[in-house]
Amino acid sequence: MPPAAETVRDEVDGEEGDGGARRGPGLRPVLPSFLRPGLRSGHSPRGPLAPAAAAPLAASLLTAALLCLATALSRTYPFGPVTRNIVDLGQQYLPFHAYWRALLLGETHGDAFLNWNSGFGSNFLGDIGTYLSSPFDLLVVLFPADRIELALYVVTAAKISAAGAAAALLLLRLRPGPWPVAAVLGTAYALSGWTLNYGATVPMWLDGLVAFPLLCLVGEWARTARRPVLGPLVVALAWTANFYTAYMATLGAAVFLAVRLLTAEESTTAGRQTAEQQTTGQQTAGQRIARQRIAGALRAARSVLIGIGLAAPLVVVVFLGTKVADPTPVTTFAPAAWTDLLARFLPATASVASPALFIGTPALALALTLPFNRAVAPRVRAGWTAAVVLVTLSLQWEPTHLLWHAGASPNGIPYRQTFVLSGLLLIAAWLSVAQGVPRPAALLAGGALLGALAWAARGSVDIDDWTFPAFLAAALLALAAALLAREGARRNTARTAGRSLPALLPVLAVILFVVAQAGETVVTGKRIEEQQRSEVSWSPRTGPWHASAAREAARADAWPRYRTDPGEVPGGNDVLLVGGQGADYYSSLTADVTSSTLASLGFGYYAKGRHPVTLDNPVTDVLFSIGTRLRSEPTEPVRQDARPRAEVTATTTPVPPLVTVRPREARAPRPEDSAFVRQELLLGASVYDLPRDTRRTGRTLTARCPAGSDVWFWAPEYKGSATLAGAEAGGAPVDFEGKPPSVRAPMRTLGTVPASGEVRIDLLPEAGIRLPRQPVGCLVRERLDSAVRQLTATGATRVSAGGHGVTAELPPGSTGVAVLAAPRISGWRCAAGDAEAVPARAYQGLVAVPLDGRATTVGCTFRPPGLRLGGAVGAAALLALAATVFLRRRSLRARP
Repeated sequence: MPPAAETVRDEVDGEEGDGGARRGPGLRPVLPSFLRPGLRSGHSPRGPLAPAAAAPLAASLLTAALLCLATALSRTYPFGPVTRNIVDLGQQYLPFHAYWRALLLGETHGDAFLNWNSGFGSNFLGDIGTYLSSPFDLLVVLFPADRIELALYVVTAAKISAAGAAAALLLLRLRPGPWPVAAVLGTAYALSGWTLNYGATVPMWLDGLVAFPLLCLVGEWARTARRPVLGPLVVALAWTANFYTAYMATLGAAVFLAVRLLTAEESTTAGRQTAEQQTTGQQTAGQRIARQRIAGALRAARSVLIGIGLAAPLVVVVFLGTKVADPTPVTTFAPAAWTDLLARFLPATASVASPALFIGTPALALALTLPFNRAVAPRVRAGWTAAVVLVTLSLQWEPTHLLWHAGASPNGIPYRQTFVLSGLLLIAAWLSVAQGVPRPAALLAGGALLGALAWAARGSVDIDDWTFPAFLAAALLALAAALLAREGARRNTARTAGRSLPALLPVLAVILFVVAQAGETVVTGKRIEEQQRSEVSWSPRTGPWHASAAREAARADAWPRYRTDPGEVPGGNDVLLVGGQGADYYSSLTADVTSSTLASLGFGYYAKGRHPVTLDNPVTDVLFSIGTRLRSEPTEPVRQDARPRAEVTATTTPVPPLVTVRPREARAPRPEDSAFVRQELLLGASVYDLPRDTRRTGRTLTARCPAGSDVWFWAPEYKGSATLAGAEAGGAPVDFEGKPPSVRAPMRTLGTVPASGEVRIDLLPEAGIRLPRQPVGCLVRERLDSAVRQLTATGATRVSAGGHGVTAELPPGSTGVAVLAAPRISGWRCAAGDAEAVPARAYQGLVAVPLDGRATTVGCTFRPPGLRLGGAVGAAALLALAATVFLRRRSLRARP
């Protein structure tokens, strides 16, 4: 038999594999059939399910039950009235899943390449690779449009449950043991603090949670020369589902593999060698082991490279999309206080400034016994203890912090890799308990470490009122479980009782273990939900307001004749939820040209530029061909525990077509130009009266404008209210939310200039007043109407749009530049007439095509950058996988 095959057999036998020490008689308690360790090779199952199937199934069901119970106890939807749409879950991920459902069902104007609804045209393939490429996300098609929140919760629960199943499967693959304990530890991994605090509200990260134990299995297959085809496919699936957390999971799996290569028993065949073979000396055995380890590492590298190559068509598109995305301010990493780090091992703690390390007190106690558990081989104890310690330290050191996050310190949550450490801790816990409850000395040492950790963390700001009561209750139950299990082992050894009583004690021990772990997890999940709702921004549940806006948007839709902007709907990314083709767009891949172009024209944004929002301004409506605009007026307060209602109205006004013709000699914008000037330059007409003598006296601005014109106030960095004073004006306070660099306030109208022509604006700031050089502009409607007529007369006579392209028919003899009312993001290619398509030009940030007077049509198509390169890499990886299949089959045929 080949050495690799012998190694596999020995590990399945569970006798000397893993370098585990043999246990003397009586150390393992007598177990009923359904609690016995994993099957030995060649043995038939003794229960209805083999442990390899029972543990993942039990872990999945237990995980789902505990997650739902925690949600119900916190009165959160779908088991309560309170919204769970906190921060980006409501502003970003929920709308994307709503649009994904519509796209899969053929209900959108765009396709997988281009999203016409968001940001006036955005790279949707990049967004798919960032947010929606997980196979679990396909579940959204099973739900109606008005149940998208339920759909996303089911997707989230399915991912978390799958992570528990994968972890339980990995544990039993590492070493046979009682499958109920493996199932509970799998649940502990799936419902760790990282999941409850971060992953449950960032659903695409959960694919990394699933990927880590699966990638560790790929490492095991590579180490033992098994499944050379399935391994790359698993890697490809992980990197396709979410390459960001898959990168972290791959690093974690590399740590796992390194420990396994150094600690697993690679020389178990030595004990079976003949005397003549043993005389060759230790050097030959050492060389053989070294060759096996190198071969295992190379096989793992092959699987990872082929798998990433297969995912390249999506990964390359996302990678290049990040290169042109709106840059966020550079974040300097600051390690968490060690007191806070230790506190995050405890239940009911929540914070984005420290790593979420909770895995449950019983599981953590088991992990802490490993260094002292003499029943486990010294090299296994040393290897896994070193791995856990070093990975923990890597969280706090900037170079390794940057390594975990691919070279860029992230905004918001700096400890996104913590799920890897949770997995390593639970592997340590399993290795310590798989062959039986640790001896009293190891239990005492692990308990002492646990107590010291809790004592050191007592002063942390992250400690909750529920933390220590939950910790103490779980610790006592875990201690009772250990005592029962040890007593069952003692009675079995002494044979002082019948078989029924010792068999009952381990069952009670497992029950107490499950209760301790599950109860503490549910309390932690409940408290984290409640803390997050009270401390971070939130969006209300989708409901009648969104439904009313969706009906009005569908009724008014006239794309591509003109756009329909849904206006402001609670939740953000409005157009993805209710339809239309507005400016709202929130993505990590929001193109810099989109953000900067819209901001320069007076649009506002959130998330440091990656969330442009709608601008209710007649000039920008003309510029972007927004013919119908929806406006909403809430009919009741917006609350966390209610679905909001509003009166939605639609207003339609004449606007030029989506493609217009402009002169080439338009002046280029200057850095000092105000948003009013930039709007006029793009429009090609002067429509604002810009007062030259705007004066500020304290908190009052004064100026003169034509009577009857509209007063517009542009103060992107101003936070406070502005009111147009004067009885004739009748202005009401208008709020501005500028908070640089994260929030930019949009331009807003304050009212109508009175007959006197005097404009007085009263400011009520919340902090210092920061205004641009030209904050006031007075819009003269007659001038704007004239500009609309001119652009309509010279613009396209007909516009047609496909999934990722636009074709326009122009008046004969058109010269200058044809301008498509869409930001010129990377990927646009255009042609005039029958000419060959070339990369599109830019006209003050919009897509442009030069005209020579002969062409009567223009056409533009969008292809996501990196698609060809990624396709070529994917094809090469596919060939490599095919070669692997061929070589594998030839190797199998060559075996005797």
